[in-house]
Amino acid sequence: MGTCPIRCRSNMTILENAPEPETTSPEDSMIVSLCDYPALERTELTMSIGERLTIISDDGDFMMVRSSTTSRESYIPTNYAAKVTNRWLFTGISRCKAVELLMQPQNQSGAFLIRESETNKDCYSLSVLKRNNPSYLDCVKHYRIPHLENGWVYISPGVTFPSLHHLVEHYTESENGLCSRLTAPCFIQGLDNAADARPVPTIMRRSTINWKDISRSAIFKRKRTESDNPLVSEGLREAITSYLQMTEGTDHSWDT
Repeated sequence: MGTCPIRCRSNMTILENAPEPETTSPEDSMIVSLCDYPALERTELTMSIGERLTIISDDGDFMMVRSSTTSRESYIPTNYAAKVTNRWLFTGISRCKAVELLMQPQNQSGAFLIRESETNKDCYSLSVLKRNNPSYLDCVKHYRIPHLENGWVYISPGVTFPSLHHLVEHYTESENGLCSRLTAPCFIQGLDNAADARPVPTIMRRSTINWKDISRSAIFKRKRTESDNPLVSEGLREAITSYLQMTEGTDHSWDT
C-alpha cells in the first residue's frame, strides 16, 4: 500500500491502494510517422507526418513500413516513427514534435496527446492545442504529469488519478485549470479508413451539476454494466472519498 497525499483543506495524508496495472491489447497500438518522407527516385511523398503506418519488417535500427493512405513501402529509421497507444499516448517523441503533430490543420482546439517528459524521465507530459482567434497565433500548452509513490498520477496535486486513462476522462469533462477541455486525441491520418481501425469513443460534455440536489448514493455509484452512466468520473469519486476520510465525523448536508 502506498501513500496518496490529496490535500483538501487539510494537511493529513490519506493511504490509498495501489492502482491496478493498465493492460493494452495489440489492437490498441499503432505506428505513426513523425515526418514527411520521400520515396526513392520519386518526387512524391511515401508517407506524411501524422500518418498511420504498417510495419512489414523491423531489424531494430530500421523498419520497412507501408503507408496506410498510398500503400507505398519505405525503409526508414525507427526514430522516424512513434508507437501510439490508446490513440493518445505517444512513445518516443519530443516536445517540438508534439507541437508539430498537434498543429496539423485537421486538429481542433482541445486536441491532445500524452508523451514521455523530456526533462524528467519519471514523468509524462500532456500537450494540448489551443486554437485562438484568427488574429492571434495558435499555441500548444504542455502540462507535466508526475507519479506518486503508489503509481497514481496528477497535473494538479489536489486531484489525483489511478491511471492516465482516468486523468484523460476527467479532463474531457472539464478543463479544470487547463487551457482547454480535452476534446479529441491528436489526428492520425489513415486511421479512420483503415480496415482494422477501432472507432474512437465520442466525447460528450455533461451538463452542469447542481451538487445541492445530489445524494451520496449517486456520487458513489460505480459503473457495473456497459449501459451504466455514473454521475462522476473515477478520479473525481476518489478525490471526494479522500476528502470525506479527512473530514470524517463532520456533518455533510448531502449525506443521505
